[in-house]
Amino acid sequence: MWAYVLKLVILLPLVCGLMIGSLWLWRRLESRMPGKAPTRLIAVKETMMISPGLRLAVVDFEGSRLLVSVGRGGVTLVDKAVARGDLA
Repeated sequence: MWAYVLKLVILLPLVCGLMIGSLWLWRRLESRMPGKAPTRLIAVKETMMISPGLRLAVVDFEGSRLLVSVGRGGVTLVDKAVARGDLA
């Protein structure tokens, strides 16, 4: 009986660690795999904390630049404009 418990105590964390490690490695290497180029339709350009529960975010989406308010109650569109390239 004690041999079974000892094996369980040793092997269960080992198997869980291997599973978590393989998932972490898969996420790291997935972007480097050939075949599918990473194309994103949405890009978050900037965020700003307004208050502890409220944040403003500038989001580019299909040629439009959106200013959204993100809070505990959800996401609200504040303003919408045509995106003008990066002003770096």
